[in-house]
Amino acid sequence: MDLEKHPAAPAPAPAPAPAHGPAPGPAALRASDADRDGIAQILGDALAEGRLTAEEHSERLDTLYAVKTVGELEQLVRDLPAPGGVHTPAASAYAGAGGVPVAETIVAVCSSSSRKGRWRPGAHTRAVSVMGDITIDLTQAVFEQQVTEINVTCVLGNVEVLVPENVTLRGYGSGVLGNFEVRGEGRGETDPQAPVVIVRGFSLLGNIEARPKLGARLVDLARKLRKHLDG
Repeated sequence: MDLEKHPAAPAPAPAPAPAHGPAPGPAALRASDADRDGIAQILGDALAEGRLTAEEHSERLDTLYAVKTVGELEQLVRDLPAPGGVHTPAASAYAGAGGVPVAETIVAVCSSSSRKGRWRPGAHTRAVSVMGDITIDLTQAVFEQQVTEINVTCVLGNVEVLVPENVTLRGYGSGVLGNFEVRGEGRGETDPQAPVVIVRGFSLLGNIEARPKLGARLVDLARKLRKHLDG
């Protein structure tokens, strides 16, 4: 038996903690759908109040869905007042109570579904068609907000969106072996005070089409919007 005492082996040095960079500032955070919705509302109010021309509103709205960060969104409304007339940082303007707005969902799976007549579309509507047909008819709808967004997913189906001919219609989407088409964008006769309908979608072996319905018009749009803002 070896009774000779040996010095204890030194304990291994602890591994260095992984280096982490500083947390990104608020302006560098990726923008969420709720962030974009709040900014879109500020732009819509500015258009209705005459702070932006129709061309300026259109340019900023296009940029809204192209930028990636909160800081870039803030630049779009830096020269505009927040809702209520108090000029505050944009981040506080779109961080509304309750967080992400609730969206109505329309689903058609091997069936058909529609929304039409005198109805009140929310700021957000989701439409999902899987081997089904969906019709969203806004020609007699009562718009309670400046910007109405419709998000569409279509697989082996068909989705049609109809709007009054004097409503501003914009589309952002794509199709894979399918079709995504928005007609009537940038029409000269569009009312600059009219609501804006944005259709965003993806079509896989299906068809998504949004277009103005000729002869269907919303009337007294400027008066209604100003009354709502003064409200």
